[in-house]
Amino acid sequence: MTAADGRAETGNGESGRGPGRAAARPGLDPAGDIVAAVVRQWRTVRPDVDTGPMEIIGRINRCAALFQQAEDAPLRRAGLTRPEFDVLGALRRTGHELTPGDLARETFASGAAVTKRLKQLTERGLIERRGDTRDRRVAHVRLTEAGRDIVDGVLPEQLSYEKAVLSGLHDDGRRDLAALLAELLVQLEGRLGVPRGTPPSDRP
Repeated sequence: MTAADGRAETGNGESGRGPGRAAARPGLDPAGDIVAAVVRQWRTVRPDVDTGPMEIIGRINRCAALFQQAEDAPLRRAGLTRPEFDVLGALRRTGHELTPGDLARETFASGAAVTKRLKQLTERGLIERRGDTRDRRVAHVRLTEAGRDIVDGVLPEQLSYEKAVLSGLHDDGRRDLAALLAELLVQLEGRLGVPRGTPPSDRP
């Protein structure tokens, strides 16, 4: 499922964009993905509306939904959901304790969602929490040894899985896509007032 979805998305994203790219992937149908079908339907009933943004945002949303469905195979074997792994990963890669607020920013999640995940991970012995000595309303979260071991064990397998998911794109296509998404993310963060290039835990 993932390879086919990757090929379809790439073909549509490159339709009419630059010489030779679509020709480099024999068999691709530039109008074969589900978003293209949705766009054609809208153009039929509302030809006065510009559906251009849908061709980008719709595909990003569709790919994200498919990744959420497909990416969890290695994580599932480890007994983790992706949001739980995001919490553990944030603690591992930053290398120090984080507050629940820090974790919400690091994982782009709501405070309520993070609280629920912290409770589940604490019950499993993967993290531990301690109160702040100066403010009892503040908690500090850190990985246990078991939590660190599970992150270090599943990360290489998860990355290998994600590489396979993207295998339908050639190297240049992956680099181009990464650069375009980075450009879009920088623009969106700027509009939302998020400091560019600043890790969430380091923000004031």
